[in-house]
Formats: sequence, C-alpha cells, structure tokens
Amino acid sequence: MPPKRRSAGTSQNKQTKKTAESSSSDIKQSPEHRDKDANFVALCQSLHVSDTVCDRAWKLYKTVQESLDEPAENQKMLWGACLFVTVTDMDVASFTITQVLKAVSMNVKQFVVLVRKLDVNLDTISTKVNSALTRMENKYDVSLALYQRFEKTCKNIFTLPTEEMEKEIIRSCWTMFLLAKGRALQMEDDLVISFQLLLCTLELFIKRCPLELLQPLYQSAISKVQSPVTRTSRRNQNNAKARPPEPEVDVQLLETLCKKNECNTDEVKNVYQTSFSAFLSSMDLPKSSGLPQVNSLNQLYEEHYLKSRDIDGRLFLDGDETLFAPKKQTEQMERTQKKNPLDEDAVVIPPPQTPIRAAMTSIQQLRGDLTSRGDQPSTNLSTYFQNCTVDPTQDVLKRLETLGLTFSQRFAKAVGPRCIILGKQRFTLGVKLYYKVMEAMLKSEEIRLSVQNFSKLLNDSTFHTSLLACSLEVVMATYGESSFKTGGYNHGRGGDLAETDLCFPWILNVLNLTAFDFYKVIESFIKADPTLSKDIIKHLETCENLIMERIAWRTDSHLFELLKQEHGSGAVEQTETPASFSQPLQHNHTAADLYLSPVRPGLRTMPPESPANPESQAAPPPPNQPVLQSAGQNAQHPRSNSLSLFYKKLYRLAYIRLKMLCSYLLSSHPELEPIIWTLFQHTLQQEYELMRDRHLDQLMMSAMYAICKVKSVELRFKTIVSSYKSMPNTSQETFKHVLITEGHYDSIIVFYNEVFMQRLKTNILQYASQRPPTLSPIPQIPCSPYKFPSSPLRVPGSNNVYISPMKSPRLSPGIMTPRSRMLVSIGESFGQSNRFQRINQMVNNGERSFKRTLDMGGTLKPLKRLRFDGDGQDEADGSKSGRDSTLMKRLNEMNSTCSRMKEDAESRREKQ
Repeated sequence: MPPKRRSAGTSQNKQTKKTAESSSSDIKQSPEHRDKDANFVALCQSLHVSDTVCDRAWKLYKTVQESLDEPAENQKMLWGACLFVTVTDMDVASFTITQVLKAVSMNVKQFVVLVRKLDVNLDTISTKVNSALTRMENKYDVSLALYQRFEKTCKNIFTLPTEEMEKEIIRSCWTMFLLAKGRALQMEDDLVISFQLLLCTLELFIKRCPLELLQPLYQSAISKVQSPVTRTSRRNQNNAKARPPEPEVDVQLLETLCKKNECNTDEVKNVYQTSFSAFLSSMDLPKSSGLPQVNSLNQLYEEHYLKSRDIDGRLFLDGDETLFAPKKQTEQMERTQKKNPLDEDAVVIPPPQTPIRAAMTSIQQLRGDLTSRGDQPSTNLSTYFQNCTVDPTQDVLKRLETLGLTFSQRFAKAVGPRCIILGKQRFTLGVKLYYKVMEAMLKSEEIRLSVQNFSKLLNDSTFHTSLLACSLEVVMATYGESSFKTGGYNHGRGGDLAETDLCFPWILNVLNLTAFDFYKVIESFIKADPTLSKDIIKHLETCENLIMERIAWRTDSHLFELLKQEHGSGAVEQTETPASFSQPLQHNHTAADLYLSPVRPGLRTMPPESPANPESQAAPPPPNQPVLQSAGQNAQHPRSNSLSLFYKKLYRLAYIRLKMLCSYLLSSHPELEPIIWTLFQHTLQQEYELMRDRHLDQLMMSAMYAICKVKSVELRFKTIVSSYKSMPNTSQETFKHVLITEGHYDSIIVFYNEVFMQRLKTNILQYASQRPPTLSPIPQIPCSPYKFPSSPLRVPGSNNVYISPMKSPRLSPGIMTPRSRMLVSIGESFGQSNRFQRINQMVNNGERSFKRTLDMGGTLKPLKRLRFDGDGQDEADGSKSGRDSTLMKRLNEMNSTCSRMKEDAESRREKQ
C-alpha cells in the first residue's frame, strides 16, 4: 500500500498541523487580503504560509504578471512559483517541494522551468533562489536515475508470488534507502556514493529475505554464515538491545551485486562498514532478523522529509505525476523513438547510457588505467628523484602524507561525517595518477632537453601541489563529485552549502593552492596522459576557462603582482604585443617552463633569448649570460612565460565570447565588433585592476554597452544580459552580483555607471571623435590544444562516413556504439558483408560533390592525424580490400593530407 504521508503518529506532524491551522486562520481573518484573488488566498491557506509570505508572494505575482511575454497557462501554477521564490528568499519553512507541486499540479521539471521564467526583468530570481532551483533539479535527476536502476535491479533479484508482497518488499527497501541517503550523506546529489548505499540496502534485504523469494543467482550468492545482526540467540537478546553488534556485510553477496552492477566491491564494502553500518545502528527499529517494517520506515522517513522540506522520494514508487512527465508526453516520446527509417537489416542503435552506467564505466576506466600503478614512486620515477642535485623523495612523501590527511578530512566534512575512508580512497587514486603523469612529464622533458637532472623543478613544492591537485580533480570529476552544473559558483549559497560542494575550485581551497599556479599544469597534464577521456579533458578545459574568467583575479592572487612588475619595468615588453597576438596560439612551453618562469625581479632569471628551461637548473649559465646582474646595472627583468601564455589564452577566450555575444545582438552592425574588441582588450591589458574580484564577462558586457552608446546604436543593458544568459557556461551571478566597492555588490548596470564608465570615460569618448584609437588586431582562433583522439573524423568528400580510432578493449560493444547509422570496427568481426557495400554506397553518394569541390579549385580543410591498429586490413576477416574500394581511396587521401601537413610544418620549423 502507498505510504500515508501525513502519519498521525509523529509529534512533528501534529505541530505542523497546529501551525497550519493558526496560519490559515490568520489569513482568513486578515482584512489585508481583500485585494487578492480568493483562489490565491486559498492556495496560501492550503500551504500554511504566513501573512507576510502571502503579501510578498502576491506582490511578486503582480510584478511578473505584467512583465511576462505570454500569460501563464495556469494562474495557479504562477502563484505556486511566486510562493516558492518568496519562502526561499525569506528562508522560512512553510511547505515542502512536493506539497507545492501537488497544490499546483506540476512536475519538478515543469516547475523549475516556470520559476526561471519569472526572471524576465533580471531582478526577480535571486542567486539564493537560483541555487535552490539548481540543487533541486540535480537532486531530482540523481533520485530518478537511482530509482530507475533500483526498479530494474529488483526484477532481477526477487521472484515475489503476489503483487501485495512485491509492493511491500520493494517499498520497504526503497524507503530504507531514502532514509539512509538522507541521514548518511550531506551531498544527496552524489550519484556514485548514493548508488553504493543503494547496493548496501539491497544486500541487507536480500540476506534477510526468505530464499524462495529470490532468484537462483542470489540464492546461491548468500553466504552460509549469516551476519550476527540477523542471527541473535535468545540468551543474548537483552545484550543485543542494549548494544547492538556491528552489522557485518555478506562479502560474497555484495560481490555478486557489485559485479552485476559494474561497481567496485572494495568501495561499496567501505561504504557499508562506515556509513551504512552507522545508519543501521542509529535506527530506532526492531532488532530482528526479519525485514524492516514498512510502517516504521515510513514514520522515520516522514520526519526526515518534513524537516528537509524536500521532494518526497517515496512517490517514485507510485509513478506520481509530480516526479514523472505526463503519460501522454511519455507515450509520444516512446512512439518517436520507435520510428526507424532504416532497413530491417540495419544495425539496431542501443539507447544512450544511463547516468549510473556512464559513471560506473568512467570509474572502471580510471581504475583500470591505474591498476598497475602503486601509491609509491615507480623505479623510473625514483631514478629521476635520485638524479637530482637535491633528492626530493622525502619531501614528496611527507607532503603527500600531510595533504592526504587534509583532503580526507575535508572530503568527509563535505560528503558525510563517516566518509573519511572514501576520501582516503579518492586520494590514493589521485596519488597513483600523480606519479603516473609526473613520470610521463619527466620522460618528455628528458627527450626535449637531453637532461636528467630536474632538481629545481622536482624541489618546487608548488609544482608538486599543482600536479596533485589536477590529479585529484580528475578523480573527483570521474566520480561525478566535481561538476559544473552550478556554473562553478559557490558564493551566494551560504557557508554551510558551500562546504558541501566539491565543485572546482574546492580542491584549490583544500590544498591552499592559487588558481594561477594550478593553470600552469593543466595543458601539460592533458598531453602527458593520453588515456584521459573526452569528458575529463573538457572538464579540465572548463577549469582553465574558469581560472581565466574570474578565479585567477581574486584579490589574493599573485597574478596582480606579476602584472605590476611587468608594467612597472620600462625595459620589459608589453604583456601581449599585437604582432604575437595576431598569430595562432602555438607554443612550446611545458609545465617545467611555466613553474620555473620568473616570478619576481632578480629571483629567477633566464637567458633573454630563450625560454626558461629545466636544463639551466643543473648547470651554471654561460659566462656571457649572467643570471644575476650587479646592482649598478640597469637590469631588464625577464618576462614571465606563465604570464605571457596566460594572457594569450585569456585574449582568445575573451574574443570567442565577445564574438558569440555580437552574433546574438549586433549582426546588423558588424563594424562594431572590432571596436568593442579594441576597448575590451585595452581594458584587460591596461586597466587590469578592473578585473580584481570580478568576472571577464562583466567587462565584456560593459565594453559592448559603452561602444553602442557612443556610436548611437540602440542597445539596452537588459537586452545584453538577456542574450548573455543564453550563452553556454554562464551564471546569473555574473550580472547580478558585481563588486562595486570593497564589500559592496550590485548589478552589472550599477557597476557600469559607478566603476567602468568612471575609469574609462576618456578612452570611451575617443571612439566618437574624429581620430579614434587604432583598432586591435582580431586574434585568429586556433583549434583547442586539447586533442580528442577518440573523436570521430569525417572521410573527405563524404558527409556520411566517420572514422574513429580503436576503443579500449575493456569497454563493452554497447558502450562503444555511437548514436549513428552504422558502426564498423575495422579488424573485428562485423557480420554481414553487405554492410561494407552499404558504406561504399554512402561514400559514392558524396563523390559527385567531392569532384565538384576539386573542379572549383576549393581546398580541403587540414585533417587531424589518425591512428590505426593495423596497416592494410579493413575487412572483417583481415583480408585486404580491392584497389577499387572507395573507402580505401578516401583513407589514402586522408593519410596523404596528414603527411603533407607534417612535411609543411617541419619545413617551416627549419626555416625559422
């Protein structure tokens, strides 16, 4: 039976009802509500809100009603959204999410969309409300994924004779899991740990369930020796009640569950022995060997649900419409997915991966790559350490010990009080990756520089901490604990919530590392580890962008010290000259160059004609290139390689974002883009103090508004911000929470009037004069330096055929299959030979357009380098194809193009 969600047995429920009656009575009797719609007042009464909430929500409703582009489909829905915004801003506990969804007949996704839609004037939804919405949506997505997996798993575990028994066991198990998740985890949107807790709950129910109700696999999986929690002798029952024994996990059963669900057994066992065991011990349930009673579990969960004011997760069991899309919409989606325009013999495309399977696959891949790696330096890495003038081994080990303790404690504080062992496991994986990447970096540097003594680099604590931080960020991103669903913003949520957010830059705060130092290692890290997945590479690239956008510009960043030194020395060239600025972003700097780059005058000085390199760390510089100049000389301070590269990347990121915003707003005024860019670039180079504790996009929007103003182009700030919201990787925090003066924040418009315009007024007015400033060169936008070797590449002359390098054999065919028309793995069994003929047909269909391109003298775009597993074998049986194979012709053309590009690059390098 469905749970009674308003159990009369809880004192908290009685108190809630008492408060509700009092609140409703106040609203009925208050004459102030005569100006409000009677149905709105009735809604407020049903949700037990106070007079103040009712008044503010009605005022908000009247404001947004006039501003909405189109009227709400249901006025009651709009009222519910306004009430949610009001109670969230006021931080009052009036109703749960489920209660308001039920009252206005909406599901979670519809409600989130409607609330965000209220922000038409950009001042309706505060950052607090936006954060609450994001957390609600993330938590719902995780809960939905967990329930779908739970439902599927239970069908494979239980064989229940009656529907009533099935409902009772399934409901008890799911409710107990919800309760365990709510009590054991502070981060309830952590998909991986939540799923591991679900497996722990299933383990408990399986071993307590009668054998005849289990599928054969799980009957045989249960160990003969039962847990002491399920077998308590009568003689010791009193003692057991006074002090229940530590619940023991059935390892054999847990291994079976983990294997079927592609989950690491050791990790789940640790979750069981820490978090889940503590939860079981704390539960006020009968200490019997049978299954927990659904009524007792309901009562405990009811208390948790009302206290958290959250979504009632039990409603997943009932298919409740507040948690699922309407049936008509679901049926329509299913009919759409069943439509297949292909022939009967076409390859059946499997559905996309579920969130849980995708997470488990990523974790398996990471752990598989590190299986052969230890948590100590390898023999080769130890040799590098020993070759140093000063052996860094002991410092490295001591640093890891200290940082490991700090990381585990902070991880447990964020995730859950008993998750310190999980933190240690994450840290151990990070250490393995840290050693692996460090060794690869040093091998690369040895080949590049022909040296083996890296004493300065390997004794630089900042380098080690940055490399470790990057490794840990990769681990946490793989486990889904560091993501950018929230836009990478922590402030605006309150201190307690920020502590439970592991999203970047959490790791920088934990390891006490500056963002500018962290950025130096990212590109070299990616290049040093070819096993990184595309998603992880994108994650690290997003980290780099966040650093350039805002994190590196915090007041405590030594980026400002470097800029001050660069601008203060007359003999030093500008941060970025137009000549180098107009060139594609190509550089040979490695992490070693960037960490040994000069930081302050006279401290680290390198030969002026060459970039800093680790070779100079093992030998003294030539006599004609002294490291330190005498005090009497007019010293020219060396430029910082790290700062130079930072600005190159910053400019390109800034221009890409500006170009996108201009395409939204100024497509009819293309002449304004280079002018806006010139002001924007000037601000970043000469007025960099405006970036202190601010965001790159705040200067971009201000520059656009300023130029449109002086050029008499009508463009309101509201329009700029509205378009900006539709850009990727943006947050409303950027335009609603802008630093004005120390400790005082306001909107982007206030920033423009009181700060930006005041500082740049003279420069801005020059663009309206007869002699405007010289335009800055438009940067060429190169491809991302972070290559994705697994990305499919198009065969020249065809829009239908793509080729990808061979995937890892660890991945199953279902995981490898792309959402495309056909999949061919060259060198593996493919099945029917006519599928190759169909591929040739697809290529031939594009031959006419390919010839037309050649006839018109068009040039093919440069192709990325491809890697193949074997030469000359492209048939399923390993035989060589005929010379007339169009596919092989295309492959040969691609190979020739790559060779020509390589030869051209080498010849250009020789000329230089």
